[in-house]
Amino acid sequence: MLAYALATGVIFGLYFALVGVGMNLVFGVMRIVNLAHGDFIMLGAFSAFWLFRSLGLPAPAVIAISFAAFFLIGLPLYYALVPRLFRSREPEMLSLILFFGLSQTLEAAASMLFGNSERSIPGRLLGGGPVPLFGQTVPFAWLYAAGVSAIMLVGVYVYLYQTRLGRQTRAIMAQREEAVAIGVDVHRISAIAFGAGCGLAAVAGVFAPFMLGSFTPSLGIPLDLTAFAVIVIGSLGNPLGT
Repeated sequence: MLAYALATGVIFGLYFALVGVGMNLVFGVMRIVNLAHGDFIMLGAFSAFWLFRSLGLPAPAVIAISFAAFFLIGLPLYYALVPRLFRSREPEMLSLILFFGLSQTLEAAASMLFGNSERSIPGRLLGGGPVPLFGQTVPFAWLYAAGVSAIMLVGVYVYLYQTRLGRQTRAIMAQREEAVAIGVDVHRISAIAFGAGCGLAAVAGVFAPFMLGSFTPSLGIPLDLTAFAVIVIGSLGNPLGT
């Protein structure tokens, strides 16, 4: 039982790292806490529900579409909201108010559009049956979610440490004023980071029905608390710590 508990702990740990890494990326670059992060995960779950059940798309397509769609949504949302925060006297405090308001708006909109009843997605849509693990069994969907989470986390590492945009992102995370002084386009890099945070949240949302059992429009706040706990333990502003 101990080995089984450790193994399932790693599985869920990978998933909750994916839940938290987008929030920590945004905080590291912009020093704001996106309290609507959990609501983007919730919207990702509803998107997956529609793509799986209505269009019958395979899991890889659902993951790719969800990430791309929410990344593209995040770009204009950044330019609409965040630059004004940077011009204020207390951007950190105002960001809490702003994104809490956005969170409440998204939850209310989802409740009106989809209703408050619980929804779930059958694990069979990911393929495979129960997998033996240390004398017990785990759903194949858990292993699929953990594998995709690991791939996405590696992708974040490669982006931050192996690309030019990633080096500019880390420069902003280390010292924003010096990054501006050497010619880094702070708003462009920050917008990409915000879009990536939304995209990562959407991918976490794709697997929320499988890992958590069901979802409703009120899922956002509990996942915000979980994500924040993860990034505090792993170090605020350090995506690798997540």
